[in-house]
Amino acid sequence: NEVNKPVLKLTEEDYNNHGMAQLAVEQGPVYNINIDIFNQIQHTITGWPGGKPNADDSQRPERALPAKKRSIIFSPHPDDDVISMGGTFIRLVDQGHDVHVAYQTSGNTAVWDDDVLRYMEFAIDFTKSIGEDTAHLQKSYEDMRAFFPTKQPNEIDTQEIRNVKGFIRKTEAISGARYAGLQDDHIHFMALPFYETGKTKKNSVGEDDIQLTIDLLQKVKPQQIFAAGDFADPNGTHLVCFKIILAALDRLKGKEAWVEDCWLWMYRGAWHEFETHEIEMAVPLSPQEVIRKRNAIFKHQSQKDRPVFPGDDAREFWVRAEDRTRDTAQRYDRLGLAEYEAMEAFKRYMF
Repeated sequence: NEVNKPVLKLTEEDYNNHGMAQLAVEQGPVYNINIDIFNQIQHTITGWPGGKPNADDSQRPERALPAKKRSIIFSPHPDDDVISMGGTFIRLVDQGHDVHVAYQTSGNTAVWDDDVLRYMEFAIDFTKSIGEDTAHLQKSYEDMRAFFPTKQPNEIDTQEIRNVKGFIRKTEAISGARYAGLQDDHIHFMALPFYETGKTKKNSVGEDDIQLTIDLLQKVKPQQIFAAGDFADPNGTHLVCFKIILAALDRLKGKEAWVEDCWLWMYRGAWHEFETHEIEMAVPLSPQEVIRKRNAIFKHQSQKDRPVFPGDDAREFWVRAEDRTRDTAQRYDRLGLAEYEAMEAFKRYMF
């Protein structure tokens, strides 16, 4: 980036002028260093995030075998899966892997109050239309309607409101995962208890959070796990969710044979991408795949336009996602590698 040249065009002078003279002397000639670096970066690129079957995998980021892998995508909130790795998610399904998605938290603090009224009004109308009594629903609705105008900043929603907000996000997540090609029995809602405070500040992780994760891992016995490795999200939920997965794997290690063959890939989300030198798997997306990913993100309607917790970035999540993956592709292009529309990046975590 410093000299704005592709890797293979770097000269001895470039190395000397950027404090790398010693490297050039010890590892040179510099053209050999360039080729070595170029090959390393090129080997991170794969259109087969689950591994390419019947292919030599010695220079590929993922193993060829088993050809069909059991994969779990852990999504801290109900939209991180499609925002962060929607293209890879769709491709894993398209390529015939046994893909599961696990939504770790309900995401019920991140829904606007007016959405709750809209869904309650829908529920009342539907209940009426099938000739059922709506008195109980109507009472809940009136209570909510009276509560919202008086709600103080940081005041906790009632349990009923939190439930509705959670249901809104759940239906959106189901819609997004189905769009990516999953059957309903491969969509898991963990609703980890640490999250359920109704406040921005969450509880500390408890035994239940780890046990629920162990139970799901034991059920699927994945060869591949994808987890959010971006710890910059404003409320710290991603880091907590990652630590819960590590704690679960730690307990299963040495007890369960499948754990030894399981690889953990970290993805980054709406905030920022891995540095180029950190990327170990880069999955290119065609223009059509970028659109499919965008459509999957759009299924999360409550998060569109202006999300409740945008962080300090005014762009919509789908725009951030497209800008980030386009930028990754451009970085690879500038280094002299193939030019792609977009790229989703991953880094393997050794546990």
